[in-house]
Amino acid sequence: MKIEHLAIWVMDLEGMKTFYTTYFGAKSEEKYHNHNTNFTSYFLRFEDGPKLELMHRPDVVRRPNDREEQLGITHFAIAVGTKKKVDRLTERLRQAGHEIVGEPRTTGDGYYESVVLDLENNRIEITE
Repeated sequence: MKIEHLAIWVMDLEGMKTFYTTYFGAKSEEKYHNHNTNFTSYFLRFEDGPKLELMHRPDVVRRPNDREEQLGITHFAIAVGTKKKVDRLTERLRQAGHEIVGEPRTTGDGYYESVVLDLENNRIEITE
């Protein structure tokens, strides 16, 4: 078995698609639109691993406080290949104004990573 895809409800579907294609090299499939439910989505493919589905529907609302840790899925990790690439991408995101909530470091469990918030405060670990 394998994880086929992860899904995120988003407010800004186009902005989030641009974020992941610009910084993480995702390739977007065609936009899906269900006119009956006003549901729209994109599947984003990466070089390897599961897809990321970005979904939008106007009646889906934000969590009360999306900046605090809470139960449920808290982050996902994207491996970029090397420590140097972790550092470079982290700095590129910082220079573009994205919030880095975990500076590059080696964690207690041996990962070299940083943590960035996407446009809607989802946590992404950038790993080697």
